[in-house]
Amino acid sequence: MSPSCRREDPIHIEIIYQGDQCPACFYMAEAVEEVIPKYGHHVRFTKVEYMKSKTHARRFYELSVSLYGEEELRKRLRCAPIPSLFIDGELIFDVIPVRDDLVNVIESCLEKHGFSMA
Repeated sequence: MSPSCRREDPIHIEIIYQGDQCPACFYMAEAVEEVIPKYGHHVRFTKVEYMKSKTHARRFYELSVSLYGEEELRKRLRCAPIPSLFIDGELIFDVIPVRDDLVNVIESCLEKHGFSMA
């Protein structure tokens, strides 16, 4: 557990989201929205709509840099995949996840944060 994560902090799921016109983005968000209600306040969910918000554009940039480094981003335009799913800033899926895989990853992350899924 990182020093900045306290046990009561929720995990943060972020999807790089181009918009509803992108079927893959739409279905990835739908997959997450389907499973997260059972985790209540232990999970925070954000669609990183980088085309609609400067704040989200900045976050898309930060996640892209975390994957490839600033030089790769600037020189080769290597960006985070669209869509992609990050948990606490770590790339987890770059394709629409199977429901069971998504649930397993979420529960594993919650257990790392000290939340019991029993």
